[in-house]
Amino acid sequence: MNAVSQPTLDAPSPPGHETSRFVVFVRLALVLAVITGFEIILVNLPLATWFLFGALVTLSIAKFLGVIFVFMHLRWDRIFCTLLFFIGLVLALGTVAALLALFQSDASVPLTAPAGTPAAPPPVPSSAPPLPAAPSATPTAAPPSAPPATTPSPLSSNR
Repeated sequence: MNAVSQPTLDAPSPPGHETSRFVVFVRLALVLAVITGFEIILVNLPLATWFLFGALVTLSIAKFLGVIFVFMHLRWDRIFCTLLFFIGLVLALGTVAALLALFQSDASVPLTAPAGTPAAPPPVPSSAPPLPAAPSATPTAAPPSAPPATTPSPLSSNR
């Protein structure tokens, strides 16, 4: 007999592996709730705007990193997947920054014509006949009409 025991396929996995991730998820959820409560308290305090903005951005970035590394499993993924995520994030942030710079309030002002030039091009004369006048709101007598002509239907034939 062989003294070395072989592991079987139906052997239970170590109990600490799944529990440790569950504990990490619960702890992070509690930390996120505490940070959110702190943000709510910060908004209601009479603080300088620059300090409030900086604190809220910092706390939001901390929450974002916690969510992506734990709940999106980037902590346990290969580094390649994490790099792909951050490359996409940098491209998205660059696109948003470019669009904000392109459509900032100064750049979105309508163009004006230089002084001395007409604001709109002159109307082009049309060779089409004028359109008939719109009907008036007062009722007028309807012109007499002839009775409708009756034509035999191809479905009703006399045989």
